[in-house]
Amino acid sequence: MKNGPTPWIVIAASMASLAAVAPAFARPAPGVPPLADFFEPATTAAAAPDADGFIRRWLLLEPVSKPNPTNTLFTGSYVRAALAPETFPGRFGAVPRDGQAAADGALRWHALDSKLWDVKLFNFAQALGKPKYGVIFWAVTVVDSPREMHDVRMAVGSNSASVWWLNGREAATLFDDRRMVMDDVLSDRLTLKKGRNILYGAVINGPGLSDFCLRFLDADGEPIRDLAIAVQ
Repeated sequence: MKNGPTPWIVIAASMASLAAVAPAFARPAPGVPPLADFFEPATTAAAAPDADGFIRRWLLLEPVSKPNPTNTLFTGSYVRAALAPETFPGRFGAVPRDGQAAADGALRWHALDSKLWDVKLFNFAQALGKPKYGVIFWAVTVVDSPREMHDVRMAVGSNSASVWWLNGREAATLFDDRRMVMDDVLSDRLTLKKGRNILYGAVINGPGLSDFCLRFLDADGEPIRDLAIAVQ
């Protein structure tokens, strides 16, 4: 007889795994595209960037209310204040767990793989029945580098304004009312440490759609693909 778990243990483990993701992937309101159209649950195995280097695996926090009647408010000073690390609902720099509640207990984190090269924040909120407008989205992921990489640039696009931090240091900022464009802003040259690097982002949205895309480029401007992306 082969050693291994008894069938009821396997079934129980599968049911527990399903229960963990079921609330996020439940059927939304009629006429609303389901979360599964844009995302799938992140697995425990590390993921690589896609063929173009875009990072698709993220921990996304349910949107934080920040009423804004127009995106024209998103000047540099406004965005820096609204998206300051001190406003993060938790311990800035830590990696949340899938399903973990934020500091106020009202919002939860979701570990997801985007099915597209850009991360559809608007659809994430809509599918969960959460506010889509006048909100802030927080995103966190872990980038494991096989070696120390110098002269790297973070390439970001977002709709609307956003701020991005690598290992606790601000790396890229996108201000004003803008549409999401691939590689819209490049960071100054930075270093990816060998091993674990923690990447944080915050995107603010008034009226309209919201999404972002992010990848790392090497010294020659080519996408870096040999990274391992995790959410733990």
